[in-house]
Amino acid sequence: MKWTQDAVAEIKKVPFFVRKRVKARVEEEAREAGACEVTLGEVNRTRSRFLNKMEEEVAGFQVEACFGDGGCPRQACGSKSLQEKVRAYLEAEDIRGFLQERVRGKLKFHHELRVAFADCPNACSQPQIRDICIIGAMVPEITETPCTQCGACVAACAEQAVTLTESGPVLDMDACLVCGRCVKVCKPGTLAGFRKGYRVLLGGRLGRHPRLAMELPGIYDEETAFEIVRHCVAFYKARSTDGERFSRLFTEADFHEVVVRFRDRSLIAAGGSRAAG
Repeated sequence: MKWTQDAVAEIKKVPFFVRKRVKARVEEEAREAGACEVTLGEVNRTRSRFLNKMEEEVAGFQVEACFGDGGCPRQACGSKSLQEKVRAYLEAEDIRGFLQERVRGKLKFHHELRVAFADCPNACSQPQIRDICIIGAMVPEITETPCTQCGACVAACAEQAVTLTESGPVLDMDACLVCGRCVKVCKPGTLAGFRKGYRVLLGGRLGRHPRLAMELPGIYDEETAFEIVRHCVAFYKARSTDGERFSRLFTEADFHEVVVRFRDRSLIAAGGSRAAG
């Protein structure tokens, strides 16, 4: 639906973590009213109703994602299937009902458990500031196909993790962000991405005391990434007594416990942050 310029400017003032919901509600109510475009008046009326009934709008959890499955050329590993599993699982766990039992007072958006997906390290969905963060990864591997010395892989790598020798490319996996860009530009097929999976980061947040999520060493397949989510939700339900955010409860000691629990499930060895095996 078309938006007027002042309506666009006004919706940008809504806090980013509820902006998508408010925008969708504005458009829904504008259509119901028979409007052909969204004006400043529609934005103000909907926002007022939305905030006055905030507790009804709290879903208990948020699952956000980038546009990787919409044809993004940067996509390293698609996450649509995993997103659907996680959403269904969180609904089955009745996170909203859990919060209603635990929170003293009205539910607010900052009580929600937040999960975000990104299909490459560009992380357009800002997953590093969410409770649970899942980033698509493609591990570059050197095949037996002869290198043509074109240098496209070196040019494509922003981390300078690829160097070219007489015998072909050499990978520095400590510097590699497993984005798969070098694989995609390697026309001969000297570099391939046989192993795709997910980086998992836990415990991020913004607010008065922000913290970036801590990254588990390694890359995980869909099944293991889902198991990590389930483990974190169980941890959250066991520890949250008054609606505390997962990231407030999740300490470095808890992080290391998860590392130990899942380190043997990684698709690559965990010698460095993402070291290759």
